[in-house]
Formats: sequence, C-alpha cells, structure tokens
Amino acid sequence: MSESSKNKPHLLLVDDDKSLLRLLTIRLEGEGYQVTAVEDGNAALRKLQNDAFDVVLSDLRMPGLDGLSLFEEIMGIRKDIPVILMTAHGTISDAVAATQRGVFGFLPKPVDHDELRTLLQKALSQSQAAQPGEWAKSIVTRSQDMLNVLDQAYRIAQREVSVLISGASGTGKELLANAMHQASDRRDKPFVAINCGALPENLLESELFGHAKGAFTGAVAAHPGLFREADGGTLFLDEIGDMPMTLQVKLLRALQERQIRPVGSSKHVDIDVRIISATHKDLLKEMEEGTFREDLYYRLNVVNLKLPSLKARSEDIPLLARSLLQQSAQRHGVNVSQFSDDAMQLLVKSSWPGNVRQLVNVVEQCVALTQTPVVPLHLVEQALSATKQSWPTLTEARDAFEQQYLNKLLKMTDGNVTRAAELAGRNRTDMHKLMKKHDLDAGDFR
Repeated sequence: MSESSKNKPHLLLVDDDKSLLRLLTIRLEGEGYQVTAVEDGNAALRKLQNDAFDVVLSDLRMPGLDGLSLFEEIMGIRKDIPVILMTAHGTISDAVAATQRGVFGFLPKPVDHDELRTLLQKALSQSQAAQPGEWAKSIVTRSQDMLNVLDQAYRIAQREVSVLISGASGTGKELLANAMHQASDRRDKPFVAINCGALPENLLESELFGHAKGAFTGAVAAHPGLFREADGGTLFLDEIGDMPMTLQVKLLRALQERQIRPVGSSKHVDIDVRIISATHKDLLKEMEEGTFREDLYYRLNVVNLKLPSLKARSEDIPLLARSLLQQSAQRHGVNVSQFSDDAMQLLVKSSWPGNVRQLVNVVEQCVALTQTPVVPLHLVEQALSATKQSWPTLTEARDAFEQQYLNKLLKMTDGNVTRAAELAGRNRTDMHKLMKKHDLDAGDFR
C-alpha cells in the first residue's frame, strides 16, 4: 500500500454485478476513496479478516450470502463498521428491516451518486469518531469496550489524579499509562516505569527513592532514584500489588508529603510526579488478606481503569495482527505482508490466555520462520502451540521460586518457623506473611 493510500478512507464494495462494480469503483476512487471490490459475501468476509475497512457498501440481493446475512457476519467481526446496503429490489419493508437490525443506510438502485456521497460521508464520520485519538495512536483498537476505556483515560489524563490500571498480564497496561502521559500536561517531562515485583525489597527502595554514597556495600556513588528521574512527569508503578508491605508504608508517606528521603540520607527531597500504577492482582482481596495497605490502595486508586482481555476484544485481533506483522517485517527486513485467510481465522478464534503479549510472540515467530509473503496456517498453529506453555513473567517466576524455597526451608527445619526465618534472613512476622501468601502451614512439615 502506498503512503498516500494509507490516508484514504478504505471502502469494501460488494456486488455480483461486475459492470456496476467497475463503475462504482472508478467513481469512488475518483473521489479519493481506496476501494476493494469483491463479487460475493464470502469473498467480502475473507477481505474483512485481513484488511481494515472504514465502510462496507454491499448489494442486498446476491447469490449465496445476501447483504443482510453479510451484515450479521460483519457484526460478529467488527461491531463498529458502518454497512450500507444497495438494492434494485428495494421496498419499504426491506429498508425498515435492515435499519432495525443496525444497517447504517439503505440505497435503491440505480444508485444516485449524490445520495451515496452524502451517506458515505456520514458513515465515515461515525467510523472515524470511533477511532482512538492521536494521543493513543500506539493503541490499535476498534473494540467498543477498549474505546470506552480510552475515552475515560483521555478525560482523566489531564487531571492531577492518581490512576490504577487493572487487567490481566499482557493486556497493555504500560502502553495505556504511557499514552495517558502523552495526553497530559506533563508530556514534555519524563515517563518512567518500574516493575515493583521484579526487584528485591532493598533494591526496589533504592531504585525508587535513590541512595546516598556509601549507604550500603557497593553504593560507590549517589543515585537519584526514579522519583527524581520522573520529576515533573509520570512515574508508572507496574505490578504494585507485589510491593512489600514495609515499602508500601514509605511509598504512602512519600505520596502524602510529596517528599522522599534517599536511602542512607537524612535530607528530604521535594518531588513533583504523577503516579499511575497497575496490577493484575485483585487488590481488594489482597487488602482482606493483609498483604496490601488499605490507605495506600485508596491513595492510588482515585480512578480505576480496567483493561479487557484480548479474547474480550476479538474484533481487534485482525487489526493487531496486521499491525504487528507490518512492524516486525520492517524491523527484520523481510518480505511478509499478510496472513492467509485460514491463518487469520485461527488467530481470531484462539483463546489468548497471554493476551496481546502472546499475540506479539506469535507474530514474531511467524515472521522469523515464514519463507513466503503470506504467513500460512501451519506456522500460526506452530507458534500458538509454542506459546501455550507461555514463559512466566518475572513476578510469576519469582513467586514460584519463593514457594519452592519456603517448602525446602520448612522441611529442613521440621516446620520450626523461628529457625526457618533465621536461615532466610527474615523475622518471624515476615516469615508468617510469606507462608500465608503461599498457603503453607508449619504443622504440615512437623
């Protein structure tokens, strides 16, 4: 596709009358539209799986899949796309039935070009209104659920409130946080991100608040910390639910007082940051279990944005897959342009437990292995199979290690919590919290 055609509205034209198909294509292209023309409903569905369209213009009466049946199929793929139906057999009852079912418009044949032009302009206004704004151009979506989240995110992005983004791993929480930063008045200042579950407590504290020279072994120079690095901008605290309780207290104090104290320093430093945090955990449950502070929860969760899973926004899968394919092909310098129809159908039907992150991995594997411009079905099947046993996140791997470690420790000490805590370099209170987190009972090891 040329650079100029990327900016043209893309119409899918469907009619079994070849001469009318050619005539309308010429006229519409002359008015600045990019037109893809097909002769039946099944061909239209295949195109919709592989290409993004702004409007569908279809004949009502066609052999096989008629216009209304095609419309119903389209709604299962792309609920937001306007569909206009044309017919030489138009009746009032046809028009009423079509519009009641959600068809955008209805045109009698022979088509009046002025009427068509007006209807297309209205349809495009609706289609374009459903797109994410320029502020969220990195987020590819047509899902109404996702668009609702983006609409809410945009409205609060320019307000100085803390936001908690919740959603399963791989749904794009950091991407949304970064987009909100770009839409805020802080966009000219840094966006800084950290995964709170990826570092041990002492290192996480140093990373967040900084440390003075000589604060601990190895601190050969002062470190400003991420709060100061993000000064004037946004600090994104990913997996906030994994932050240790003692550090939660220090974070709460920093947010309340708008000051931090670097590790090993007696001086406080003023901070000016906007906090956006994220978690895949149920923090209300964590509060009930005593692993997350209630006062910190309400400080962080002024506004809650919930990201849908990829399966819940399945209409986005073709768009995301094509976008990721194009990016990967450019990055690796390979000639691959699309998925085969059956490969795309498999992508749409898959369950995606790893969400968008898993889709990224599947596309990357396909680009690495394909030897043709069209990615075949067997490569998608292979990549999906490889990612079913998905590589754990650092937090998941850390939790798994922690549980194995505690099991071995309690076996070694015959369930003596005091002795186990000494070996682990923790106090009894911490040890009991860790055991509760992993549902371990000391009596089972005696």
